[in-house]
Amino acid sequence: MTVHLPDGTPLELPDGASGADAASAVGAGLARAALGVKVNGELRDLAAPLADGDRIEIATARDGDGLWLLRHDAAHVMATAVTELWPGTKVSIGPPIEDGFYYDFDFPEGTRLSEDDLPRIEDRMREHIKADEPFERSEVSTGDALDHFTREGEDYKVELIEDLITDQGVHEVSLYRNGPFLDLCRGPHAPSTKRIKAFKLTGVAGAYWRGDSTRPMLTRVYGTAFGSKEDLERHLERLEEARARDHRKLGRELGLFMFSELSPGSPFWQPAGAHLWNELTDLWRSENARRGYTEVRTPILYDAELWKQSGHWHVYRDNMYFTDVEERPMGLKPMNCPAHVQLYKSTARSYRDLPIRMAEQGLVHRHEPSGTLHGLLRVRHITQDDAHVFCTEGQLEQEIIRCLDFGFFMYDLFGFQPRLELSTRPEKRVGTDDMWDRAEAVLEAALGNRGLDYDLNEGDGAFYGPKIDLHMTDSIGRSWQLGTVQLDYYMPERFELAYTGADNAEHRPVMIHRALMGSFERFIGILIEHYAGEFPLWLAPVQAVVLPIADRHLAYAREVAGQLEVLRVQVDERTESVGKKIREAELRKVPYMLVVGDEEQSAGSVAVRRHRAGDAGAVAIEDFAARAREEIEARS
Repeated sequence: MTVHLPDGTPLELPDGASGADAASAVGAGLARAALGVKVNGELRDLAAPLADGDRIEIATARDGDGLWLLRHDAAHVMATAVTELWPGTKVSIGPPIEDGFYYDFDFPEGTRLSEDDLPRIEDRMREHIKADEPFERSEVSTGDALDHFTREGEDYKVELIEDLITDQGVHEVSLYRNGPFLDLCRGPHAPSTKRIKAFKLTGVAGAYWRGDSTRPMLTRVYGTAFGSKEDLERHLERLEEARARDHRKLGRELGLFMFSELSPGSPFWQPAGAHLWNELTDLWRSENARRGYTEVRTPILYDAELWKQSGHWHVYRDNMYFTDVEERPMGLKPMNCPAHVQLYKSTARSYRDLPIRMAEQGLVHRHEPSGTLHGLLRVRHITQDDAHVFCTEGQLEQEIIRCLDFGFFMYDLFGFQPRLELSTRPEKRVGTDDMWDRAEAVLEAALGNRGLDYDLNEGDGAFYGPKIDLHMTDSIGRSWQLGTVQLDYYMPERFELAYTGADNAEHRPVMIHRALMGSFERFIGILIEHYAGEFPLWLAPVQAVVLPIADRHLAYAREVAGQLEVLRVQVDERTESVGKKIREAELRKVPYMLVVGDEEQSAGSVAVRRHRAGDAGAVAIEDFAARAREEIEARS
């Protein structure tokens, strides 16, 4: 039979050959490195048989599929070690994730796992890796699988199998065995445990079973695996840097925000954090106005009938908050779009009015399970930098490009290089196929005509339309999804939006949903970590602190602060040594420290120190103010 390699090269193999045979036929080096095989786009075990005409790609630790396999293998080996070290432990799920893997365990009563236990688990894992235990797949009936896991007392596996039977009508499942450990698993896996070359367990956390706060709290053990010790070391260094930049830690240290169980998932902004918020708001407001957007404000609570009409009720209601007002069911908005639709409908519209661009710093609420809340990055109280454009079909492409250019401008201010992703129709969606065909074609044409590179993310569009998502990479190499430009034919149809055309007939407008920061909360969390709390001058909550050397210099210090109206300035009036004041200002990451003593007072100057850079020399107050003003205006 003939199979084809990624570049189209034909490879002759005997009938019934496997991925392992294909790797050997290519070369001994590939055979040693092979972990799995991708067959017609589907990742499979290396032992899986191939068929004539298959397009194949051998997965190794040098590619994403190979790393996925290694991490999947390491998760099973970790579960093996844990169930041996703590007999009676029940196993739930253990998937590979971005940059690693985890497993959730239900330990026997009285057992509390901590990070101090991780080296012990790692030692036992190494024993199983050294033993070169094969990963063996078997196909069994759901009845036999239920019998086995019921006998073993594996309640979580029993529930998963029962759900497969009930929800999907599954009659057969796959199991994988490595050494003494047998698990319900779709696979695939590498040939044996010995392929795991470098791994590390990285943390312990709590996680509700299936993310449901009404279900048992399990213990989640995180880890990672790589193809070489060098790659693992580089990753661990990045993790250490990420821990130092954790926005929750820096938020406490810099007094930016706090959280309270009185309002879970909703940040309380301290004065310093409010400065960050207000600077971003000023930027958002001025740039929206410059680009032809009109700012609006809309309520947060609406009759449930609105959400039924918009489609949110059927697709999104499990993530919404509802209440009764005088026996009338009402819901907090999870999105702003139906509210902006009401504004559009409030008056008759002509083609001369279009495009209409509405922008709102819109407060929405979405229920995120408590186990998924994560500082500012995953919250329930969300302030979107939202906008909706209502336009004609002929204006669509230009408006999409305007939205993207706006995003490019915003990201450039922070040194972000965006990566674009076109997300197409999801399985759970509203609207007709014709709507989706037209919308996807318009987005593709806009990207193509603008000459923009993009990745295709099939099936990940919004429930009402396809979208272009904008991703960025931060200063330590992590990718974040920020902005989105979504094209929607459905909602104008659903709400019967109209405008009068040049022919005096009624026409249906098209709607673009646009957010660039995503949400103010999440964007600020990303910025804190990107800058490690060392914000550029224009964004810093405190831009300069004046440090009098002695009490007799206090009056002059206050005079300096008074002359620097261009900056947010504080005077450190404590009776501490100037050295200690400098150290503490450095810890607060204040961009400028202005030391004043006898010489500066006589000369009408300040001795400037820049955060991290040290002494920058003495300058006249007005010269420093001019320099600072230029830096702020440049937003560098």
